Amino acid sequence: MFKRYDKILYEALIEKGSVSEKTLEPFVKEMESQGSSLQQVLVKRRFLNEKDVLGVFAEKLKLSYLDLGSISVGREVLDKVLVKIASYYKFLPIKIESNTLTIAVSFPLDIKTQDEIRTQLGYDIELVLSCSEDILEGLKKYYGLAADTLKSIVSQQDSQFAVSSQPVGPEKVEDLEKLAEKASVIKLVNQIILEGWRRRATDIHIEPSRQSLTLRYRVDGVLYDATVLPEMKSFLNAIISRIKIMSNLNIVERRLPQDGRTVVKAQGQVLDLRISTIPTPFGESVVIRILPTKMLFSLEKLGLSEMDLKIIEELVKRPYGIIFVTGPTGSGKTTTLYTCLNSMNTKEHKIITIEDPIEYEIQGITQMQVNPGIGLDFARGLRSILRHDPDVILVGEVRDLETAEIAIRVALTGHMVFSTLHTNDAVSGITRLVDIGVEPYLVSSSVEAFIAQRLVRIICPECKYEDKSAPLELKKRIVKELHIKSTDGVKIFRAKGCSKCNLTGFFGRTGIYEIFLLDDAIKDLILKKVPANQVKRMAVSKGMRTLRQDGWLKVIAGITTPEEVMKVTSIEEQSEPDTGMQSLSYQESFKSEDIEQSFPQNKRVYPRLDKKINLRYEFFKSKKKVSRRGFKAEQFSVTKNISAGGLVFVSDEALAIGSTLELKIELPDGKNPIECLTRVLRVEETQENKKYDIAVCFLDITSAQRVRLNKYVVLGIDKE
Repeated sequence: MFKRYDKILYEALIEKGSVSEKTLEPFVKEMESQGSSLQQVLVKRRFLNEKDVLGVFAEKLKLSYLDLGSISVGREVLDKVLVKIASYYKFLPIKIESNTLTIAVSFPLDIKTQDEIRTQLGYDIELVLSCSEDILEGLKKYYGLAADTLKSIVSQQDSQFAVSSQPVGPEKVEDLEKLAEKASVIKLVNQIILEGWRRRATDIHIEPSRQSLTLRYRVDGVLYDATVLPEMKSFLNAIISRIKIMSNLNIVERRLPQDGRTVVKAQGQVLDLRISTIPTPFGESVVIRILPTKMLFSLEKLGLSEMDLKIIEELVKRPYGIIFVTGPTGSGKTTTLYTCLNSMNTKEHKIITIEDPIEYEIQGITQMQVNPGIGLDFARGLRSILRHDPDVILVGEVRDLETAEIAIRVALTGHMVFSTLHTNDAVSGITRLVDIGVEPYLVSSSVEAFIAQRLVRIICPECKYEDKSAPLELKKRIVKELHIKSTDGVKIFRAKGCSKCNLTGFFGRTGIYEIFLLDDAIKDLILKKVPANQVKRMAVSKGMRTLRQDGWLKVIAGITTPEEVMKVTSIEEQSEPDTGMQSLSYQESFKSEDIEQSFPQNKRVYPRLDKKINLRYEFFKSKKKVSRRGFKAEQFSVTKNISAGGLVFVSDEALAIGSTLELKIELPDGKNPIECLTRVLRVEETQENKKYDIAVCFLDITSAQRVRLNKYVVLGIDKE
């Protein structure tokens, strides 16, 4: 049987001729079976949107429709209406004129409900219609997040359990734990987390101060304050205790930082929460990171240009080498790495990761988390991973020389390695590795590419417009840095701000990228220790697009704003525009004498000792091929000189430059031979007996072996 407003809506829709009785029949049956309203069923089934339904009611009942995003409610009005009444009847007070209170509702209230509100508030009631989502947002905006829950706790006299933000003694812990388990506090914490998910927040910050409590959400990389009632400060310890209980942390310990995790479900989405607490003078501060447990990783959705997408797809197909993703914390490095791994996640590949912490869980990938407390760091974990026969390895971050050396050794022995570095741009990855002690020849031998990235906010598509008043100087800067001819095709877009983007003008983030490939010419510069700025100029001349240039292209495409690009990138050194010379050689770009002048003070990193030392060598992973060419599987020789970075030995044959050898160096110090991989750098024919001098560099020598070798060389030099 139809209720009054259901009948009005039903008849109005048929009168308009847009739908028939037969079309509405299943919706009517669902309404009757569930005991809900026709409006709720039509909106739930997405047959009509809520705004259209309210438009029908406004026309038939002579009511007004009000967009709550276009108005502001005064404090004098809010003070007259208690939050518990507004929340219970689901309305937002708008204004008071004479003795009439105007309220926004999402459904026409019947006379009985209007009388109840009139009796409790003492005002005549005038109705306007607004969307339910806008009303809920208005209640949170003007009264504060979870205001009704807080008022409910206070009114139930739960405040007798509330404690100050000062440390809690043992005698209060039991009461605090009981309060944390109360339905009202559980609901309050759930509302805080649910609001973060609804706002698309990546982090929730709860920050106490002397007189108040601040609640902030990080949305699209920017922190926004949430309105909260002053009473929430009194329940700080109860809120934190509830969060600690959820994540299995110690609620008694308030003097030390703690980290934990938990999994919750919000609006059908399972969320992985990372909890971190730190002590402050006014109570504990908490940050909750929100991670969805299921992510759809796709290279196409990272924001890569068509050219960059092809480069990445080719890189991940390579059988071995290292790919570094660089950038500051929070720049999306982990997401990019996981997307690359996901594209390789097939039954033919064994993929293992070692991370701190594990950010996302992916089916089909073996994931391991470091635990420094028990001695499980990146280096130790990486050694263990090799025993599990992996094809692809992800190292969360290269932080020290030991981890870098092991990662390089893994890459040189036929594995694909992905990792991250904290650098400002892609080319600086070379400098970073060398600074922590990695030899340049190891970088050039193992690294396939450095990928720098940043995140910029995307302009909201709902309120986006072209800014025709954008300064001409800005357009000229874009033209200059992109090396294009005129400003005619340069358009700047912005957004006004709407309900979808929460009046920010942005909705979501995308990446800007700088992909630095190490070809033979670049590797030659690395070996010669050319400064990073010169290497970058050569890379740009060969077609590399810088972070700033990629950002400008996204500005012109209307994806982001100039301010976003300038916020995360620096002004580039002006280099020559790309002329399409993709095969530009090292000799065409730099003269050898220029390099020598750049390094007049260069000296060897390790001292070199001219001495004969016995060694054995064989070709790495190519014994069958070597034997067919007439070589023995293992050859004996002696060194002509040796250092901790490499050596020169004598050979009867000219070995191929770039080939990899397994060496066993028999130092006369009474210890086991040093075993390592080397790469042939130079081959010189000598006059005597048609012998060849073979110069090699060490590829995977450990720190302990290098120290031992260097000590032997230094002692030998001192004796001479």
